[in-house]
Amino acid sequence: MVKNITLLLVLALSFSFALPAEASFCRHSNDHLICVLSIKRSAKNYWEYRAAVSVDGEKRPIEIYNCRQRVRVRKDGTAVPFQPKGAGELICSALKK
Repeated sequence: MVKNITLLLVLALSFSFALPAEASFCRHSNDHLICVLSIKRSAKNYWEYRAAVSVDGEKRPIEIYNCRQRVRVRKDGTAVPFQPKGAGELICSALKK
């Protein structure tokens, strides 16, 4: 009985101190390694994602990926069309409803 209570206490404490999960995944696409380092869906515009990606190990800052217009919006506000089989297409196709 005491062993069971101790085990439950240890399990409860280990879950309370768990590190937060990161949404990160990598894919090979068009001879490039594309990794989504962090991603968050917009609450207001469900077709938009704020994501940080790396392409072949080169990290990009967080940008807005607009799956409706097929563009990514840089920090300075410029819209860049998705590249074929690029990060934008990966984000929008992997996270479809």
